[in-house]
Amino acid sequence: MTDISTAEWWELLPAGIRDQVDGYVLQDSRFRAIRIVFEAGRAAGIGLTDAQLVVHDRYVHHGDRIARTPDSPLDLESLAALASGAPGRVAAIEAVWDGDTVHDWFVQLLAVTDDPAGELPLATVYWGTAVRYLGDEDRGGLHPSAAAAARAGSALAAHLSVPFHFASPDTPDDEAPRWRP
Repeated sequence: MTDISTAEWWELLPAGIRDQVDGYVLQDSRFRAIRIVFEAGRAAGIGLTDAQLVVHDRYVHHGDRIARTPDSPLDLESLAALASGAPGRVAAIEAVWDGDTVHDWFVQLLAVTDDPAGELPLATVYWGTAVRYLGDEDRGGLHPSAAAAARAGSALAAHLSVPFHFASPDTPDDEAPRWRP
């Protein structure tokens, strides 16, 4: 990054680009916003890190006006209602690690079904979702997403009288053994 501030980089962008970036930010589409700033600002010397910082400033600027993706519900009643919509008999509840460049590691909570065999996504447990769900509860050294998924998933499995499977609660591993290979 140069000595130019993010506000100065922002002002170098054409008004139409600034409007488009703010539109993406307000929709919580961080990567689209960064891509537009980077592509439109490249000729002016805006690098990728600069583009990320510019978009971060726009997030700070817009604050509570951003339409954030809502948390998946982790309460027993909501999860049971979602599981009841499975196309087959629920044979198990499974927690599976996944990850991406936006959220880092997170856990997918799934209903594994028989007749037909398949799986129904019930919840995506991101770090922030987990922290809000667990509050001050002791996580036993687990990643918050793992602790929240284990708590919600095991409660749902007990409620449905089916097994709960989480192959790797201690360490994020998106290649851990699944309930069904």
